[in-house]
Amino acid sequence: MGTNRRYAHRVDARMDDRILERVSHDGPLQTLTPGELELDRHPLTITPIPEPVRAWVRFGETPVRVDAEALRWTPRAIGIRFRVGEREVRTWVWASAVDRDTSR
Repeated sequence: MGTNRRYAHRVDARMDDRILERVSHDGPLQTLTPGELELDRHPLTITPIPEPVRAWVRFGETPVRVDAEALRWTPRAIGIRFRVGEREVRTWVWASAVDRDTSR
């Protein structure tokens, strides 16, 4: 049986969405604490135009890489948003867990 190369990216995207929905049931979405963010010590940048990124997040103990948007950041942490099914979720992650998404 052949592979549909024309729509392969759509199939991959649907599979990624299903995996993310499954992983989201493994536990609560982890976020950095106020103590880790140290917003009283580091400058906070809030962008009017969210930047596409790929980021590692954790649901419970399960890590997963997601397509997200960077909304705000400090020198050490980035506030992102992404979708899990129909839900929009937001979290803070370490800056090293985020890569610019140049494919979009």
